[in-house]
Amino acid sequence: MAQLFSVHPVDPQVRLLRQAAQILDHGGVGAIPTDSCYALACHLDDRAAVDRIRAIRRIDERHLLTLMCRDLSDIGQYAKVNNRTYRLLKNATPGPYTLILEATKEVPRRLSHPSRKTIGLRVPDHRVALGLLDVLGQPLLTTTLQLPGDELPLNQGLEIRDRLDHEIDFVLDAGACGVQPTTVIDLTGTDAVLVRQGLGDMAQLGL
Repeated sequence: MAQLFSVHPVDPQVRLLRQAAQILDHGGVGAIPTDSCYALACHLDDRAAVDRIRAIRRIDERHLLTLMCRDLSDIGQYAKVNNRTYRLLKNATPGPYTLILEATKEVPRRLSHPSRKTIGLRVPDHRVALGLLDVLGQPLLTTTLQLPGDELPLNQGLEIRDRLDHEIDFVLDAGACGVQPTTVIDLTGTDAVLVRQGLGDMAQLGL
């Protein structure tokens, strides 16, 4: 049975974040709130947990997951960043943007695009997600919590637990999130390319 941690959306209880982090440290999968939608999350280097997330979403390895980071320093560890992309990253983080960048060798090969060697990264503008990342001290591998056959992502903690009670290990319930996913931007080429228009406004990035 999935544990339900009811956390304050602005000032989350650290003891509850630590309990969630401990579950992740032991190979768990959780549902966490973000500034766009609730997301499924697990450790970056936990293959079994990643496979569980893919099974829940019914997606294969061609569907890349997103690396959720605390700040720009985390992004710099897992993606190659030049001066141009750094300026864009400063405007886009934290916020509802997923940025596709060239992966560094720190990213396991199975998590980057097989031919392009790219990785999607984001820094959420949500106190609970950032608090969990801070307690963990490392990024999380995530994907939008939208189940097969659903038109929209799940956005209520109790509903998430009811529907995924035996498939995930915990829900960090911080109240309703949105149902619009992040805006995805490819920064691997000479020009920024809009891959998916979501919650993030391209104009705020000067694009």
